[in-house]
Amino acid sequence: MAALLRWLVRLGSLAVALTVGAVLIAWYVGARSIPDYEADWTVPGLGAPVEIVRNTSAVPHIFGESDADVFYALGVAHAQDRLWQMLMMRRTAQGRLSELFGDATLQIDDLLRRLDVYTLATESVDALEPETVTVLQAYADGVNAWLRLVGSEALGRGAPELFLFTPEIAPWRPADSVAVTFMMALQLADHHEEEVLRARALLALDDPERLRDLMPDAPGAGAAELAALPEWETLFGTARPSQTASLSPPRHPLHPNAAGRGRAGASNVFAATPARAAASGALLANDPHLGLTAPSIWYLARLELSTGGVIGATIPGMPVILAGRSERLAWGITSAYLDDIDLYVEQLNPDNASEYRTPDGWAPFRTDRRVIEVAGGQPVTITRRWTENGPVIPGSHYDFASVTPPGHVMSMAWTALTPENTSIQTGLRLMRAATIEEGLAAGEDFVAPAQNLMLASADGRIAMQVIGHMPWRLNAHQTQARMPSPGWVAANRWQGVTQYFANPTFLDPESGILGNTNNKMVDRDFPLHVSFHWGDTQRITRLTRLMEARDVHTRDSFIEAQLDTVSAAARNILPLVARDLWFTGQTAAAGTPERRRQRALELLADWNGEMNEHLPEPLIYAAWMRELQQRLIRDDLGPLAEAFQSLEPIFIERVFRDIGGASAWCDVAQSTAEESCTDIARVALDDALQWLEERYGADVESWRWGAAHEARHDHQVLGDTRLFSWIVNIRQPTSGGDFTLNRAATPGTMPDPFLNTHAAGYRGVYDFADPDSSVFVISTGQSGNPLSRHYDDLGELWRRGEYIPMTLDPELARAGNIGVTTLTPRE
Repeated sequence: MAALLRWLVRLGSLAVALTVGAVLIAWYVGARSIPDYEADWTVPGLGAPVEIVRNTSAVPHIFGESDADVFYALGVAHAQDRLWQMLMMRRTAQGRLSELFGDATLQIDDLLRRLDVYTLATESVDALEPETVTVLQAYADGVNAWLRLVGSEALGRGAPELFLFTPEIAPWRPADSVAVTFMMALQLADHHEEEVLRARALLALDDPERLRDLMPDAPGAGAAELAALPEWETLFGTARPSQTASLSPPRHPLHPNAAGRGRAGASNVFAATPARAAASGALLANDPHLGLTAPSIWYLARLELSTGGVIGATIPGMPVILAGRSERLAWGITSAYLDDIDLYVEQLNPDNASEYRTPDGWAPFRTDRRVIEVAGGQPVTITRRWTENGPVIPGSHYDFASVTPPGHVMSMAWTALTPENTSIQTGLRLMRAATIEEGLAAGEDFVAPAQNLMLASADGRIAMQVIGHMPWRLNAHQTQARMPSPGWVAANRWQGVTQYFANPTFLDPESGILGNTNNKMVDRDFPLHVSFHWGDTQRITRLTRLMEARDVHTRDSFIEAQLDTVSAAARNILPLVARDLWFTGQTAAAGTPERRRQRALELLADWNGEMNEHLPEPLIYAAWMRELQQRLIRDDLGPLAEAFQSLEPIFIERVFRDIGGASAWCDVAQSTAEESCTDIARVALDDALQWLEERYGADVESWRWGAAHEARHDHQVLGDTRLFSWIVNIRQPTSGGDFTLNRAATPGTMPDPFLNTHAAGYRGVYDFADPDSSVFVISTGQSGNPLSRHYDDLGELWRRGEYIPMTLDPELARAGNIGVTTLTPRE
């Protein structure tokens, strides 16, 4: 027995030693992919030596003798820190994810192949100015130089993920950078999903008028009267979809629209002239909102160009400062929510399914076939079809099947789907612009996704311009592009796109302040309306109040507004919902639901609407409103109610103010009793409190918003794996909410409805009174390598509302740097 024990001990010790050894070897090999910021590399294609100076936050400050060399070095820096991210973006655009991930990403590849994004990106290179192509080629040469160094110097394959997947990497091309702009456009597109949901709701509701409550139009003074949507039968006769209640499964994290409805994009941007600034210099603040990932999609960089220094936020894969400043101009962006997509129901010829109906009769689809390679499975061949309106998209995407009648298919018209997408040119021109006029002119090259471009100049001027192509629709469009329309009706078809001057422009306002939170910014009649669907109706009220509260602003007051966590929605709708519940009811015994309800109402009565992570009130409010909205709509919509998980404050307000008879939602259709809105509010509160008690315990005062509102920065590939998730994912309790300026949007879906999954991945505040006091930050870190200390080092600053300096002073950049990489031309 003793001998057996000795052998077991020896075997156990050997197993432990082998495990430790394997871990150390894996760590050593993986750590080789962490770039050495002090290295000197000899590379081909440079005209002269270039320096990449990394400050203490690993932000590259790039200095070279020519612009081409600077962009070359940016390609090196992007590939050093974010190679895996760049490769995944390119593979997504190419529709080639399934070659690595198998069936899990087949739907993504199918969609991107049918949209033909990568072909259009390749063709768009020919539409760019020669100078732009030169920049893209220099950048691509830099990326490829790093790929060669990874191979020749055994630098851990360039990213630790490449040890788990096929390491073969094709050279980077200018078309790849253009493809990234297409991917950003798709990520920020959501009008097609709104069209589908509006049509599904119209089919599900017994009273079509109630659609105005459920999917309300943005309020605004002097709003134009909207035409009523036509009946389904008016558009498509008696042919009705057979899947009106179907819902697609959750999307893969790599899907461009993985975040779901209402999460296509959001942002805040606001600017002040010197007349409204304490230090007599123009101010601009910007925080674009996208789905949180690890690493963040944003990457900070500073470039020294022939026209001067420029610094701000880039997206790896594109040699463009998308939001930032130069010595003379600052710019920021928000999603404009311009309606640049139309869905068309195309009728198939019952005698020949290869033809579809047009205004001039039956016409053949343009078709071809493509093969999608699938890891671990058989290749999948798809037949792609195009109509005169756009590509045909199968019903499995975006729930299109639920609104496509039998004998019909769905096609999609989208301004981005053009072989002349020159959007990337706008960013390159902005980096060289010296005046407001030059900045506005740069926007003319922009195609999609439509953005609000905010500008502030060193001479004290500010402007906001909607950039992006606006479809030229006819007044007679049957649905005004608010839901799918018959593709064979000539009045529904686009006549091209409008000219740039038709896009709204705001220049040098008398008030001295400009701002946008994805809110409705113009009140124009269809078809120049810009949109019926806007990204915000609540944050703008808070921003307006904060901007009006001061006669003059400072950098710090702009930071304060950017980080504000007061929910305008909570302040607006909570008094309405609870007006007949405040301080009512008889004394209840401790531990009873009535006592718990009374305590919750007492807390909410004293609450100022601040969505602070350390308070219980935001959690009580959020759970109550979620349960309330579901109770109001589920009896009318059935399973379709699952598509309305996110709170719609205007819907709640319409119901509790009984606007247009909207209080009818409070009466449960299936019951014989007539329920009041107060009854529903009370029951919804009790249900919400019961759920919270089961989740967080019986002590109401111990509940914390931050416990439920955790920011989840997940790795898009390894984030769901048990082996690697604890290494690659970043978790943080956060303040803010769906309707705060410090936006931290929630999915609304179980089991964790209040996670923070969509927020400001980048924040920047620029002050021309003291440019070097300008600041910025991203939500994770500069590195995409989970083994690097710069993978998440900026994340804690971001969570606490802190920033790092944004300086164009070369000496300040060099002072205290953590490394200088020198690139020397190969002889």
